[in-house]
Amino acid sequence: MDSDAPRFDEALLRQRVEAKLTEAGASADSRAAAVKAMLHASLVGVDSHGVRLAGHYCRMLAGGRLNKHPDLRVEQRGAGSAMIDGDDGLGHYAAYKAVEVGMDLAREAGVGAVGIRRSSHLGAAGAYAMAGAEQGFVTFATTNTDSMVALFDGAQKFHGTNPLAFAAPVEGTRPWLLDMATSSIPLNRVLLHRSLDQPLPQGVAAKPDGTPTTDPHEADMLLPLGGVDYGYKGAALAGVATLFSALLTGTTLDPDFIPMYGTEDVSTPRNMGHFVLVIDPDKFAGRAAFASAIGNYLAALRGSPARAGGAVMAPGDREWAEMDHRRAHGIPIDPDTVAFLEL
Repeated sequence: MDSDAPRFDEALLRQRVEAKLTEAGASADSRAAAVKAMLHASLVGVDSHGVRLAGHYCRMLAGGRLNKHPDLRVEQRGAGSAMIDGDDGLGHYAAYKAVEVGMDLAREAGVGAVGIRRSSHLGAAGAYAMAGAEQGFVTFATTNTDSMVALFDGAQKFHGTNPLAFAAPVEGTRPWLLDMATSSIPLNRVLLHRSLDQPLPQGVAAKPDGTPTTDPHEADMLLPLGGVDYGYKGAALAGVATLFSALLTGTTLDPDFIPMYGTEDVSTPRNMGHFVLVIDPDKFAGRAAFASAIGNYLAALRGSPARAGGAVMAPGDREWAEMDHRRAHGIPIDPDTVAFLEL
């Protein structure tokens, strides 16, 4: 986000996004989930998945792609597994429900694996991993998305940015959190560099023929995490997201999605799949043993020597620092979103 962008209080943004989704006709439960997930993303600095998406969701609700009043249906398939039908509603609603179902399963079976079908855009996967960790569970959340990332040595878009998010409870403080895309950079970074007419870093984007480029105006696709030399790692991890989110749930493969943007079709549901895995530490070494172990692990990690000019951080440390800063100084908002939310 541009450092000169105007900043707004969390409570005001929450109220304005809630009002817009209400105007668009979203049910109380589905819009509450969407607001919660968007505010999480905006607070931790994942602006591409924050309140800037409110306008997009409202357009999809108006167009009919999103069901305004989804009826979630849960089908338990095993002692520790279930499927949720999202009824083509806001994806945040189905995802938070999957965490709740996963926790219930994990309390009995030790693990709760929950697939979601007939859903829509998930937002920041870390929001759902966090929801489980805040209740004392180790939690994993993922989704596949529409194609915009080349394969390693590939010459066309294949995977989506396909996030992998993990969170774990830490006694007395905020959770350990890893929320990462499997692409080298988010698409939003390319769009930002285009607007600023600034070159991209080396090895993060490619032309339509797969040739790497630093020109944001020539960039047609992203490269997988690891870039030109080690992108096989990111490409394989993107496939992990597809394995869990699409193959296990019987939903849509990345190349087969109706694009999120750039299409006139705003009425056909996208049948997105997601996956949530919840683990109860009590059913393994025990909650107390886990709490002690992760506390010792994080103390050792943060106490590890840093190179000159560097700083050693655990996953989540940057996000919590950004959250504290934004709660104190406001959340930066882009001009289009300022206009949509009438700020």
